[in-house]
Amino acid sequence: MSRVCVIGAGSSGIASGQVLHARGIPFDCFEAGSAVGGNWRYNNDNGMSAAYRSLHAKSSRQGMQYAAFPMPDSYPTYLGHELIAQYLDAFVDHYGFRDRIQFRTEVVAVAPARAGSWDVTVRQRGDGAERTERYSAVLVANGHHWDPRYPNVPGAVTFRGQMMHSRHYRTPEPFAGRRVLVLGIGNSGCDIATEVSQVAERTLLAIRCGAHIVPKYLFGRPTDHLTLMRFGAMTPVWLQRLAVSWLVRISVGRGSRHGLPKPDHRMLDIPPTVSDILPTRLAHGDIAVKPGVAEFGRDRVVFTDGSAERVDVVVCCTGYKISFPFLDAAVAGPDHLPLFRRVASPTFPGLYFIGLVQPIGSVMPIAEAQSHWVADLIEGRALLPPPPEMNREIARYRATIARRHAQSRRDAIQVDFQSYLRQIRLERRAGAKRRVRLGRRRPGNFLGRVDPGA
Repeated sequence: MSRVCVIGAGSSGIASGQVLHARGIPFDCFEAGSAVGGNWRYNNDNGMSAAYRSLHAKSSRQGMQYAAFPMPDSYPTYLGHELIAQYLDAFVDHYGFRDRIQFRTEVVAVAPARAGSWDVTVRQRGDGAERTERYSAVLVANGHHWDPRYPNVPGAVTFRGQMMHSRHYRTPEPFAGRRVLVLGIGNSGCDIATEVSQVAERTLLAIRCGAHIVPKYLFGRPTDHLTLMRFGAMTPVWLQRLAVSWLVRISVGRGSRHGLPKPDHRMLDIPPTVSDILPTRLAHGDIAVKPGVAEFGRDRVVFTDGSAERVDVVVCCTGYKISFPFLDAAVAGPDHLPLFRRVASPTFPGLYFIGLVQPIGSVMPIAEAQSHWVADLIEGRALLPPPPEMNREIARYRATIARRHAQSRRDAIQVDFQSYLRQIRLERRAGAKRRVRLGRRRPGNFLGRVDPGA
């Protein structure tokens, strides 16, 4: 059996590594840093981590653990980045595949080769030596939270203050005594605004469109248990939406009483913002809510309501581009990557993406499920449908996303946690039936497609 390439040793990459190792599929995993963990590794020496010192998971440990390696009951309900990194290290060592990970090795090019194989060029950090090796399949698992997206606002080039992206935020101390504007009300925006407000002279939170703010606990239970655990698996999305909305309303009230704009989407249409602290900071007046930014001046910001504020620092919590610099634009264009079930390329057999989704919940269990499906395809236990059928599924998905998330570009990779896991399970079964129906393939062809000569 030919080798498989896994790109990245973050939480998605090691999920793939564990599945491949358990099935006896030869693979190499390339990681630019010197440790596993990806974004959960604070100050990762690959320079790609967006973790800040106070970062904690927004999903409970029960909602983010791998099925193959449950977290100990001694762990807290919501883990900090240090404990998550320890858990990921323990996962790799428990299954014994650390020797398959080549650390301090950056993937610089992935290109289609003959007979459906792939040439992968890597560069060793330190001496800069490059080499190219051939693989029968490539699993791209290096994440999508590393290429910052900055807002396109008039006058930004004239602003003389400091402008930075949340990816580069680490601690609040450098903002002491300064006037800080935080753009965006996602999880990082709320975390940074609440931290900075403790030391800054003034903290502004600019919100272009509203978001649903939910606490980590509702009536003594982790909030995500309503969507990810037994209740979520047994109830339709509309009932989950109703339950979560009602419980949030009676426990913390409406965000509008703190000056937050009304959300332009329903609860659970996109991942809600998880914060216990933001409502309190707003109620205390520690953070002032502003509308979207209309333009920048030399030392001030003008907002869409006509008001203006003097600002020293702007922190852009405005998300990330979906980009893969090691892939040619013909294979993966910017923010445009048609994938069957968000994993498999209909055009380039043997190319798979692991963890490239935005669920309401943790990516880790999803990456684990995706890896099992891809391993089925690699081993020849299952087959993908013909490209026209895959393209029809992609078109249906995009139409659904366009209806639900017309206002947000990040939702191009949005999935519903439980329904998506169910889709993967059903696709694994369908792929196995396809394999039986189409007969035995020629030995050596294990890219999840039918050999024309079989």
